[in-house]
Amino acid sequence: MNMRRYAGAFAFTWLLAVQAACGGAKGPGAKSPADGEGGAGGAADVSKAALSKFDRALDAFVEHDRAGDWSAAVCESVANLFDEAVAENGTLSQATFNAGLAYQRCNDDAKARAKFEHVVKTDPKFHHARAQLALYDFRSSSNEDAAIASLEQAVKDAQFQNVPALVNLAMFQMQRDGSTGQADCRDDMACAKRNLQRALAIDDAYMPALNQLALYYFQLAKKRAGAPKVSSGGVRGRQVIAQAAAGKRADQQQLELAALVCSQAIRKNPNYAPIHNTAGLIHNELGQLNSAVKSFSTAAALDPKFFEAHMNLAAINLGFRGFEQAQAAYTKALAIRPNDYEAHLGMALALRGPITGAEPDFDQRIAAVQAELDAAKRVDSSRPDVLYNEGILTHELRAKGSLEKDKQKAFLKQAQQSFQQFVDRVSGRPEYESASKRARDRIQDIDDTLKFLDSGVEAQGGS
Repeated sequence: MNMRRYAGAFAFTWLLAVQAACGGAKGPGAKSPADGEGGAGGAADVSKAALSKFDRALDAFVEHDRAGDWSAAVCESVANLFDEAVAENGTLSQATFNAGLAYQRCNDDAKARAKFEHVVKTDPKFHHARAQLALYDFRSSSNEDAAIASLEQAVKDAQFQNVPALVNLAMFQMQRDGSTGQADCRDDMACAKRNLQRALAIDDAYMPALNQLALYYFQLAKKRAGAPKVSSGGVRGRQVIAQAAAGKRADQQQLELAALVCSQAIRKNPNYAPIHNTAGLIHNELGQLNSAVKSFSTAAALDPKFFEAHMNLAAINLGFRGFEQAQAAYTKALAIRPNDYEAHLGMALALRGPITGAEPDFDQRIAAVQAELDAAKRVDSSRPDVLYNEGILTHELRAKGSLEKDKQKAFLKQAQQSFQQFVDRVSGRPEYESASKRARDRIQDIDDTLKFLDSGVEAQGGS
């Protein structure tokens, strides 16, 4: 029987974002008994009838993956085909694992996880299932140490031959970015690089490994320039272009290494959308804005469901004051993730940008901006960003658009309150230091304006 493998896509939305900056989150492919994974159900232990049913299930899996026509019913049907092979043989870890992958295709994580747990329970050395469970556990606990420990065990069980596990282990080590080292690496970043080198030594065309290597150099560039520790989203490429990062450029040499990795990866697979997105992030950091726009546009065109590419394309257009283009990109991003805080906040900025106050539909435009800010608050009311932007909206447009002095004063006080709430909320948070100063300046400016308006009233009363 021919050994058949292929790269199946993870269904973890957050992991797709992990790899989105420079490579997609392609997980382990469907496994064949001939792959010799684990201890239960190897090729020599499988009956001909079970192998026949397994092949039928695998053919169906590959066919639907190529067609991209997965649905809840299709996922259930393909998983059931693998279950039939298991029933024929009694135990067949590869089939149970593949049934889990089929459920992942439809984001049915409860059923997928149950399959992976069953595999590990009956076949503890089946490292692909253990690696999948490590990712599920992290999503529910956010425990980096536990994820790293589980993936290290999976990597050891695989004798360092499980390429996806090596890449995900490197990702979490970069995310933790601590001083913990091992025999052949001094800290998390060094260990991450070592594991990526191991993965690429096995498969130098594995795009997620090239992705993570580019992210490694990208993160190192920011770190050497004195930037704050990269967030988990940044490690995964989830970090989109942000004004807070615009003040200090990252280390040029490391950025150029990141760009080189992306360039090499694109030559290997020019149709791989995430690599173009990461190239865009690097171009942006290097100040090559036209190239960044081109890369983000390519990523979005290759994969219309690539949320991060749309977000980055929108953000860079905002920087150009390309409000219409930004609105279009945010519209596509929100169609993919309707409850994303940054997407609603970005859309509010894109809608607010072109307003001058002279539009005949001024009130409707203001209402549309406020609706996006309200949507962001519904997603996460604890985040302070909306408060600052509500202050700007009221100070710059509502207050200046009113001809009635009492109404203008009411709007100014409302804006001042939003800015003060923002300042209070971000106290002690260095990432908001610049925005906090601007908010305090606006509070003082509003104070001065209110005093001026009141003095005008007093002067008129005494005349």
